[in-house]
Formats: sequence, structure tokens, C-alpha cells
Amino acid sequence: MAFPHRPDAPELPDFSMLKRLARDQLIYLLEQLPGKKDLFIEADLMSPLDRIANVSILKQHEVDKLYKVEKKPALSSSEQLCFLVRPRIKNMRYIASLVNADKVAGRTRKYKVIFSPQKFYACEMVLEEEGVYGDVSCDEWAFSLLPLDVDLLSMELPEFFRDYFLEGDQRWINTLAQALHLLSTLYGPFPNCYGIGRCAKMSYELWKRLEEEEDGETKGRRPEIGHIFLLDRDMDFVTALCSQVVYEGLVDDTFRIKCGNVDFGPEVTSSDKSLKVLLNAEDKVFNEIRNEHFSNVFGFLSQKARNLQAQYDRRRGMDIKQMKNFVSQELKGLKQEHRLLSLHIGACESIMKKKTKQDFQELIKTEHALLEGFNIRESTNYIEEHIDRQVSPIESLRLMCLLSITENGLIPKDYRSLKTQYLQSYGPEHLLTFSNLRRAGLLTEQAPGDTLTAVESKVSKLVTDKAAGKITDAFSSLAKRSNFRAISKKLNLIPRVDGEYDLKVPRDMAYVFSGAYVPLSCRIIEQVLERRGWQGLDEVVRLLNCSELAFTDMTKDDKASSESLRLILVVFLGGCTFSEISALRFLGREKGYRFIFLTTAVTNSARLMEAMSEVKA
Repeated sequence: MAFPHRPDAPELPDFSMLKRLARDQLIYLLEQLPGKKDLFIEADLMSPLDRIANVSILKQHEVDKLYKVEKKPALSSSEQLCFLVRPRIKNMRYIASLVNADKVAGRTRKYKVIFSPQKFYACEMVLEEEGVYGDVSCDEWAFSLLPLDVDLLSMELPEFFRDYFLEGDQRWINTLAQALHLLSTLYGPFPNCYGIGRCAKMSYELWKRLEEEEDGETKGRRPEIGHIFLLDRDMDFVTALCSQVVYEGLVDDTFRIKCGNVDFGPEVTSSDKSLKVLLNAEDKVFNEIRNEHFSNVFGFLSQKARNLQAQYDRRRGMDIKQMKNFVSQELKGLKQEHRLLSLHIGACESIMKKKTKQDFQELIKTEHALLEGFNIRESTNYIEEHIDRQVSPIESLRLMCLLSITENGLIPKDYRSLKTQYLQSYGPEHLLTFSNLRRAGLLTEQAPGDTLTAVESKVSKLVTDKAAGKITDAFSSLAKRSNFRAISKKLNLIPRVDGEYDLKVPRDMAYVFSGAYVPLSCRIIEQVLERRGWQGLDEVVRLLNCSELAFTDMTKDDKASSESLRLILVVFLGGCTFSEISALRFLGREKGYRFIFLTTAVTNSARLMEAMSEVKA
């Protein structure tokens, strides 16, 4: 059922060191304000902070009261205020208004602003503009790597995606390079580096510059991780836009996993209370079903329930001594397992209810048709009906984007018709969202008569072949063409299956999408690792509009053990989905690798669309 790791799988590095480092640095910063102080925390930082330093640790270091940074005025009576915030302009205005209110009231207090993961010049400028720069002291808490699980690190920067891939804002690239630098200081050096995408290339170059500045820190050390792979999210939007069907992905799509935790409501807990549950490898029940296709999960859970019952029933024929042993050694574990089992069964039932109501089968059928390029007319009609029935603004957008990317842009007639229907159905305030989607290349309109080729042919007559190739690339990147069909053929993303695809015994990574599609991002990683570089993938790289942006850097390192060469760190810039994580875990089991994931944030189709939307939910 659940695939165990191969006995020869390499050991994972211990990432708890990252937590300790972050905690020690935060405590050091808090102690720079000796005595009692009140701490104001930005909402986004509350969950990550809780995973690093809980309330009792903060209290030990003289944090008196905790407040949330929000619009209403703070009623703190403390003489020292400490703010733990992301470097955002609105936070600076909030802090300035507090300081200025104190000035008006004639109060003098001490103020300290701790920026996480780094401070930006713009923030200090705002404090200066508001006339409070001299009143506050500013510090950085360089906390940018949160271990969510044994093999998953997250920067918890969901805004990275919108800032970089929509606004073209490069400010987080430094944060990312610093995070990679920290990883290579602790677990490096990384002998083999591969990457694709503009953001990947810039982050890599900046990281290498940081390494050169502190030359020699990792020299002579044995590498723990043999390969690192950097991948931009815009290399593969399709995978992120598909509905997830592995258990962990479905839980994320249905209940939203935030920072490794999920809130299960009364419909799951079958009580009147909600429950916050930490989902990671320590939850033994969850760990066995997380990467499974949803169709297998019920069977597994009911089998588990029967086994559990059998273990409980053993106590019937016990004498007093055996009973004492059973109670002291086994009962607690069984009760814990029972609690987790009933939670996951409740979650499955809740997911089933919601999906039946939404007619999930029909939706999946449409998505598969789009991926394979069949019945495009029917799929377009399905999307129109979805919009007209006002199922959900985010879902309708997602389907339109999937249609656009798989078809290399919508024909003008369809683009106009779908856009008009959408705005009439969900409201004209969504107009700006369409402009964002177009800029990011997610929802585009095909040029009438494909004018690109005409222009290209004129230009290519004037210049040599090699330059013409570059110009063609420049044009295609201007048009942000997705070329999904061609890439799909080249990389064989749609598996040919004779008969039924057996989801109980998956044969390839396509199982994460019911056997219909191998995630493009995962296929690229698989191919590059197999070839130890990009050779032989030139056509794919060109179709991805990345001719200048795919790189390989391999150092001849005799110190790298065969074990470390089977450990691969995959860095997703702009977010990765649980489906991709499951697919690569599967690939690792097949090939004897272990993958470690670093992502700017865990994402899914809804988060992707919300990041592009100008209408805040």
C-alpha cells in the first residue's frame, strides 16, 4: 500500500539545526531590549513563529503580552514595544502611527522593529518620511528556512510568486541566495548544480557570489547533498493549475494546509469543536497515506481500523500481569493511533461529500481532455457553463488559464467571449485580474494569423541563422508562448496506457494525476538527473523559452560519497504543490534517490489564482 523507502535509500540531513539557529537568533534580538516588553506580531508570521519559539519560550525572555499587527489602535501599557513584521510599507505606516500617537500624548517608550527575513531600504525610507526613524531601532531576523517536515523546507514567502512573476520585483532574490548560502554552509558544498529559468539563474549567480566572498568555508568538507536543482514556477504552470488527487494535495485543496497545520472543522472531528492538526511524518497514519491516490485511501484506512480493533481485542484473554504490560506499554500508542485514524477517516468523508457536490469526476474529465488536447470545444462549453452557473470565481479562472496554456493561447473569439461572460457573471471588478493573467502568460490571446512568424521571417532574411534563432527566442518570450503541446510530445508527458491504469501499483509519476499526465516540472528534473545536465534537451529548453537560462555547474569532487550523490535538493522558486512532492518521492523510490524540497511556499491552483487576482476574497 504505502511505498516504503528502499532499504538502501540515503539518510536525510537533520534540519532541526535550522530551527535552533532561528530560535537562538530571535532570542538574541529580543534580549537587546532588556526587561519586560510587549510583542506585536504580523499575522503571516504567527504560524511560522509558533513552529520555532512558542509562547512559553517568548515569556521566558520577558515578553509580557502578545498583540497582532492590525488596523485598530494598540492598547499596550508597556514601556517597551517590539514589532516582529515582514518588510512591508503598510506595517511601517502602522508602527509610525503608534509612535506618533505616543508623541502627541507626550509618552516616551522604546521601540524596536525586527524585520523578517530581511529589511528593505524602502521600509526605512517610510519611517523617515513619517518622522519616526530616529525613534525606533531596526534589526533583521534572517529566518527564511522553516522545516515543515523531514524532507520539506519552506521559506513561507507566498508573496514571492506575485512579486517576481507578475511585478518583476527582484527583492526576494537576495533572501533566497542567503538561504541557499546558509544551507551550503551547514550541509554543503553541493557538487552538482542544475537550474532553469530567469529567477533560478539570478538566484544561483548571487548565491555563488556570496560563496566567493566567504571563500573557504565549505572547502575540504564532504558534501552531504550531491545535487541541487533550481526551477522557476513559470516553467510549468500546468501542473500547479491541475486539481490534486493525492491525499495530501486534496487535503490542501479542500482545507488549506497552512505552515504544516490544518484546521479540521466539526464536520471532520464529529464534535462541535474544530481541531488544529500538524501534518507531517510523525503522524504515522498520515505518513502512510499522504502520497497515495485518493481512491486507495479509504481501503487502507478501513484495513488499519480492523487491525487496530484486533489489537484492542487481544486484551480479552489476558491475565493481570499481561494486562498491566498492555496498559503501560501499548494502550497509549493505540489510543493515539485511533484518534488519528478517526480524524483522517472524517477528513476523507468530508472531502468525498464536497467533491460529489461539485461533480468532481466531470471536472477531472475536462482537465484530462485539456491536457491531452481532445474535445477542446466540449471543454470550452464546460468552462462557459461553469462561469454561467457561478460555481466559483477562482475555479472558473483556473480552468480558463489551463485552457489557454495547453492551447498556446485562446483564439480571439473564445478569449473575448469567455472574458465577457466571466465579467458579467462575477463582476466587472475582475477586469484588472485579466490584465495580470495576460502579463504573467497565464491567460493569453493568440495573435490573429500568427503574425509572429511573418515578422520573424522578414527579420531572419536580414541576419544569420544563429542570430535569427536568438531573435525568434526574443519574440516568443515577448509573446510568452507556452508551447505545451510540443513539450508534452517531446517529454512524453501523456502516458500511453493499454487498458486501465492501476492506481494501486503506480508505474510512473503520472499516478499523481490519475495516470493522465506526468508533471512537467518533475519530468524535467528526472531527465536532467539522468543525463547529468541539459545535453540532448536543447529542443525542450528552446520550447520553454529558456535558451540562455538553463545552466549546469559540476565540480569534480572526489569527496562526494555515493550516498550523498543520491540526495537531491530541489528548489522551487514561486512555490510547489504537494502533487509534485509526491511525484518526486515516487521517482526517488523507483531510482534509489531521496529528494529534499525547498520552496518559497507550498502552493496550489487556488493560491496561484488568488495571487494574480485584484479582487481580494
